[in-house]
Amino acid sequence: MMTGQPNRPPACDTAYLAYPPQTNSQSFLQRSLYPIILKFEEIVYKVNYERKGTCCGGTVSTKERTILNGVTGMVCPGEILAMLGPSGSGKTTLLTALGGRLSGRLSGKIAYNGQPFSGSIKRRTGFVAQDDVLYQHLTVFETLLFTALLRLPKTLTREEKVRHVENVIVELGLTKCKNSMIGGPLFRGISGGEKKRVSIGQEMLINPSLLLLDEPTSGLDSTTAQRILNTVKRLANGGRTVITTIHQPSSRLYHMFDKVVLLSEGCPIYYGPTATALEYFSSIGFPTSVIDNPADILLDLANGIGPDFQHATECGDKTQQDPKSVREFLISAYDKNISTRLKTELCSSDATSYNYIKETSTRSDIMPEQWCTTWWHQFKVLLLRGLRERRFDAFNRLRIFQVLSVAILAGLLWWHTPTSHIDDRIAMLFFFSVFWGFYPLYNAVFTFPQERTMLIKERSSGMYRLSSYFLARTVGDLPLELALPTAFTFILYWMGGLKPDPGTFIFSLLIVLYSVLVAQSLGLAFGALLMDVKQAATLASVTTLVFLIAGGYYIRQIPPFIVWLKYLSYSYYCYKLLLGVQYSEDDYYECATGVHCRVTDYPAVKAVGISNLWTDVAVMALMLVGYRFMAYLALHRVR
Repeated sequence: MMTGQPNRPPACDTAYLAYPPQTNSQSFLQRSLYPIILKFEEIVYKVNYERKGTCCGGTVSTKERTILNGVTGMVCPGEILAMLGPSGSGKTTLLTALGGRLSGRLSGKIAYNGQPFSGSIKRRTGFVAQDDVLYQHLTVFETLLFTALLRLPKTLTREEKVRHVENVIVELGLTKCKNSMIGGPLFRGISGGEKKRVSIGQEMLINPSLLLLDEPTSGLDSTTAQRILNTVKRLANGGRTVITTIHQPSSRLYHMFDKVVLLSEGCPIYYGPTATALEYFSSIGFPTSVIDNPADILLDLANGIGPDFQHATECGDKTQQDPKSVREFLISAYDKNISTRLKTELCSSDATSYNYIKETSTRSDIMPEQWCTTWWHQFKVLLLRGLRERRFDAFNRLRIFQVLSVAILAGLLWWHTPTSHIDDRIAMLFFFSVFWGFYPLYNAVFTFPQERTMLIKERSSGMYRLSSYFLARTVGDLPLELALPTAFTFILYWMGGLKPDPGTFIFSLLIVLYSVLVAQSLGLAFGALLMDVKQAATLASVTTLVFLIAGGYYIRQIPPFIVWLKYLSYSYYCYKLLLGVQYSEDDYYECATGVHCRVTDYPAVKAVGISNLWTDVAVMALMLVGYRFMAYLALHRVR
């Protein structure tokens, strides 16, 4: 029996750090090239939150909540550390902090081979989130290939990167579903366990030295969870430092971990080998049963429930009855039996392990470059990936039917409008500016909010520059954004009987496409600024309504104090440019039988004017660049 202390956690054995040279027959995943010893000492994380008062005044007070409180531990190459605890105990927060992805009021010390978190450590760290953030329309092979092209260094050829992808697919048992789509809510794809292995495979492509997994078995059946953990165990045996959070593992999974950290409301109540956890709690007065799942017993203790809760209640044991008292006792026991000794052991383990790593790490292990690939390479890969992902959504039948049906219906309503019906012809031009000012705006609003989780995931891993992603994402949308308005203009222009001149038609088409790009830019800015689909759509609705009213067609004499609104409307400039292309200063129309009037004297044209067209082109160019630059800056805030 133990005397209040768990068996001493093994210090980092240099046997874990010494690996024979890798041969051609060895798997790409069998050996970590740069072992990392991770130490974390007295990690404390606090957040502020607002609490509204319930009294008459309804005042708002700021409260402070401690998420993590004094968590300490160490993980060595070849080991798996499991973080156990009930929901809300701080497991994911601690994992995020160890991955260098947590900002805010974080205190304590986190060291990677004795050094703080840096770019080189970031490139050697694999982080697998609880939710599998994957593109639905890419196959397993495409998903891993694009990740490899972005994350593997430029010193490797494309053939070598493809070979790495093939090795990872074989290693993770994904050969059967290699060419299957990931799938999503609207269509069936690969299974949940296969998605989790794909997520792990994305991180394994860089051959990480430190692998962090958040709830890798969440939502999986016991057999699939066992396969996932077997894969993780095999990766750890290759010399990787592995840390995982897990909510309620089975006894089989529990015994696969080397060490465990047990958290209760952010406070550690046990750290040490998994094999001695129950023995430790028995030694401090909480007898356990060998029949029960050890993880269940530990989670009960973390919730303040002793193993003999029912028996203790019958005997009147107040310590066992009160969960708060149980937690306080366990925290006190941790401070007395584990905490002080653990800090001493961490200090004594530094010299031998770190010196060995410094000796075995070559200069080639350190990558001074901030990015593994060039900007142009990132742009090409992201553009190709975007086109592959959206190849099913871009030209879907519903959107094509929507645009073509509106064009044909409008063409029938304005069928060969006579030149004397100038009011109908002007209304048709305004319809051009309105429809292709609002339709691309609403579509663009969804762009960045829908990709927010993917952007956070990939940017956190340092996969690419934000500028390369932004340009590739916006350029990738151009085929759809320009093809449909081109078809729309072809149909309505000639059916409506507008000026039958090829030059005039081409200029009209260019103006419509120009307006589409400006509207898309504003939609991208709204989406990037708010990053919420509902809020962005609401703002877009209000904006389009204002632009519609102030577009120069419905209201021709806007009061001076609010006339500036029309100069913010790109629909106004598009409408004016279409008028300027369709008519000239010397054009006349039949205003009455046998009477011809100047077009520029017609009230609707006179209110807008058809002069200074190049100034309008320049203003729209400023809008195009300004809105996109605004969207780009807004994306920098996404964390």
